[in-house]
Amino acid sequence: MAAPKKTVAKESGHETAGSPPEFSREQELKALRDMLLIRRFEEKAGQLYGMGAIGGFCHLYIGQEAVVVGMQMALKQGDEVITGYRDHGHMLACDMEAKGVMAELTGRRGGYSHGKGGSMHMFSKEKHFYGGHGIVGAQVSLGTGLAFANRYRGNDNVSVTYFGDGAANQGQVYESFNMAELWKLPVIYVIENNRYAMGTAVSRASAQQDFSKRGVSFNIPGKQVDGMDVRAVKAAADEAVAWCRGGNGPIILEMQTYRYRGHSMSDPAKYRTREEVEKVRHDQDPIEQVRNRLLAAGVSEQDLKAIDAGVREIVNEAADFAQHDPEPDPSELYTDIYR
Repeated sequence: MAAPKKTVAKESGHETAGSPPEFSREQELKALRDMLLIRRFEEKAGQLYGMGAIGGFCHLYIGQEAVVVGMQMALKQGDEVITGYRDHGHMLACDMEAKGVMAELTGRRGGYSHGKGGSMHMFSKEKHFYGGHGIVGAQVSLGTGLAFANRYRGNDNVSVTYFGDGAANQGQVYESFNMAELWKLPVIYVIENNRYAMGTAVSRASAQQDFSKRGVSFNIPGKQVDGMDVRAVKAAADEAVAWCRGGNGPIILEMQTYRYRGHSMSDPAKYRTREEVEKVRHDQDPIEQVRNRLLAAGVSEQDLKAIDAGVREIVNEAADFAQHDPEPDPSELYTDIYR
């Protein structure tokens, strides 16, 4: 199989691919519902954090929903997902229950880590979701290890390893790249480039701002993708998954995306203007793109509102559960500890 052709954004000045393949009505509706679930969940999490119901760190995924939803549409049962600390959206996209995720945020017994992990440390072996990692870039080596296990076992599962533009400058990322290419490991490295590593713009922190080229010295193919268009993400994911399942080794997908909120809930985001954020919301919002296409295809406004209402009900139930579920018993302090 030849190396995938690069798809880049128009403003980069490079060669630009054509429009992404159209979705069926069913695909559009699923994408809308899944992205709405993530956004409404994150909005509610932000509210609970402001009320003091969520402690510690909390990094919201609002604006980046098309990335994980589009990627998941290309995966099959058994494929693994691992990510950093902006992880709630990835959990929901992996079909983890909103109640369990929200309960973990509030430190309750019914959370995915029994209330002991919080926002950055949730796992679900059943859903093949391996975290949620608070150390910047740590998940890249672990995701490469998941791919090694797949290769060792002789299955055709793929490890989807997410990290951000800031983590892309970490040393262990390149050690992982080298190993993955040497052993032709089935791993898709998804770099979620949301333009800011905490409060530092990509232009100030990265000598090579085209993250799809970060694997060039390891002979790993890369591709820039419009991470605000779920169709473009799905198309790139299909190609990347086929590349990995074909035994060709790793591949890099740079998702050009944007987060509307600060790096975390304590970040006032003064490093960018309100006008910049509003322009992205107006011109590129991933949910509005799908919504507008559905309206143009004849889906009624009432039907779309019903989808949103159903999502809000799920999120409200999760929030209610997360505030009333019991806290872990003190004896839990001594369980799940490696010594």
